[in-house]
Amino acid sequence: MNQATHLKTSGDVLTEVRGQVGFITLNRPKALNALSLPMVRDLTAALMAWRDDAAVFAVAIRGSNKAGRPGSPESLFGGFCAGGDIRFFHQAALAGDPALDAFFTEEYRLNHLIHSYPKPYIAFMDGIVMGGGMGISQGAQVRIVTEHTKMAMPETNIGLFPDVGGGYFLSRCPGSSGEYLALTGAVIGGDEALAYGLADVKRPAASLPALWHDLGTQAFAAAPDVAQWIATHLTAGGARPEAAGNQFDAYFSLARVKHIVDALESASDDWAKKTAAVLRKRSPLMLHVALEQIRRARSMSLTDDLRMERDMVQHCFHLRPGAASEPVEGIRALAIDKDYAPKWHPSRIEDVKPAMVQAFFVSPWPVEAHPLRAL
Repeated sequence: MNQATHLKTSGDVLTEVRGQVGFITLNRPKALNALSLPMVRDLTAALMAWRDDAAVFAVAIRGSNKAGRPGSPESLFGGFCAGGDIRFFHQAALAGDPALDAFFTEEYRLNHLIHSYPKPYIAFMDGIVMGGGMGISQGAQVRIVTEHTKMAMPETNIGLFPDVGGGYFLSRCPGSSGEYLALTGAVIGGDEALAYGLADVKRPAASLPALWHDLGTQAFAAAPDVAQWIATHLTAGGARPEAAGNQFDAYFSLARVKHIVDALESASDDWAKKTAAVLRKRSPLMLHVALEQIRRARSMSLTDDLRMERDMVQHCFHLRPGAASEPVEGIRALAIDKDYAPKWHPSRIEDVKPAMVQAFFVSPWPVEAHPLRAL
């Protein structure tokens, strides 16, 4: 038993080492495992410790659907992570709490750490996988979905944009499906996630506890043995559906948000009209920002994308500070007052000017002072 066996056994992030694998369980089920700043810090600490521990060959992460303890795989699966803690975002923004800025800086560093992790990182993406949950799973070497997976980047619904590296991984989806997912926030299942390149293999939800347990019982002689076990037990037989995206290209490849919405509203089929109606409910400003983000990120490295997104999220909360910001208003309408009637500014897609959008892509920091300069 190595000294990293019990990094933490209580709280919202449970960590343990079984065999030669580090196991992480997100343990905040009443909040759908939404990430807090302490959770981001606990995840980072565990991954850094295991990265440097020669006795740990791989890492696995899951979410819980009820409070549990490490070592008991039964009935904990069923929800991965619903994203960041938006109630905290709302409260911190109104209070001018510097913890809000720290959250995004440290979360994006965590996202980068996962994407660049030198050991196999396996994400068990059962249940809800949204927003920040995508940020801690899309960098995994193996992304496992199930028949219960509900995946989305729904940020435009609360006046934000698909961050946590969303520009990077959505822009690499086939065709214009990344633009579709970014702007609409559409919820997709496991099969669609595979088709869009956002998952690697689909497994029955009922099989996950046994896989989780078995992974910790293996006696790996060397690191390559882990890759062999993954190929044999996790990814074997996981045929990927044909790449999707063509159905969106006629609309979401168009140059501007207004062109996209006009084309959808002019179409005769129900899907197009319903999609247009969804877009009309999203933040008009953030629809434009998200479209620009995805298209810029298509030619960026992950590191440059995360730095861009850190600039963007700073502007989301500080260009118009406090209650005047789009995310504070969006979160108020969705999660605080629950009137589901956000007062967006501008209120119409047609009223968003190019200069409003471009302001989000001007860094508020010089290069040498950027919060993510060390990535």
